[in-house]
Amino acid sequence: MRLLLAEDDAALSGRLRTELEQAGFAVDVAAEGVDAEFMGESEPYAAVVLDLGLPGRSGLEVLRRWRAAGNPVPVLILTARDAWHEKVDGFKAGADDYLGKPFHVAELLARLQALLRRGIARPHGPLRVAGLELDEDTQAARVLATDETFDLTGTEFRLLRYFMRHPGRVLSKSRLAGQVYDFDAERDSNVLEVYINRLRRKLGRELIVTRRGQGYIFGAGDA
Repeated sequence: MRLLLAEDDAALSGRLRTELEQAGFAVDVAAEGVDAEFMGESEPYAAVVLDLGLPGRSGLEVLRRWRAAGNPVPVLILTARDAWHEKVDGFKAGADDYLGKPFHVAELLARLQALLRRGIARPHGPLRVAGLELDEDTQAARVLATDETFDLTGTEFRLLRYFMRHPGRVLSKSRLAGQVYDFDAERDSNVLEVYINRLRRKLGRELIVTRRGQGYIFGAGDA
């Protein structure tokens, strides 16, 4: 899944980007409010981590503009620990959650996972779809029928997680690439096919069905 991290502290954003990528997310970074607003409007992010103290245009104003334009992207705002009024203003503007600075990255990851589960009405616990269980901590997939476990590369994990969160739907190559790769990555559709074929070899070819001219369907038999 692809996230937008809007944070002007270069040291903090660099550390968070590394941690988020290690957790299996593709991450774009914006250090200024106008850039963050544009990227949030034009790219299909699964969620946004938004610092309210952005230069150029505040995070609060960016959030207000997104919501006024009908942008429903889940937003977790970052605030100063004692700035209760920022939290209140953030929720009134349409924030979904907040985290006070300083914070532990483990809490940020837990809150993001909760936001993403809420967005697809998924219960707490491992993601289980079409006879597979995905461990989001170890980035491994387990075949429930055989109890066989497969380790996944970062791209395989992001791709499979997106498939498993959208079972039975036709997902185009462009939509998949938009969630699997960050803004700077080379989005070659042939490379995407390579990763899909790797997942098929590991987990079974029948799990991911090709729809010619449309894209792919995961777990169509279970939908």
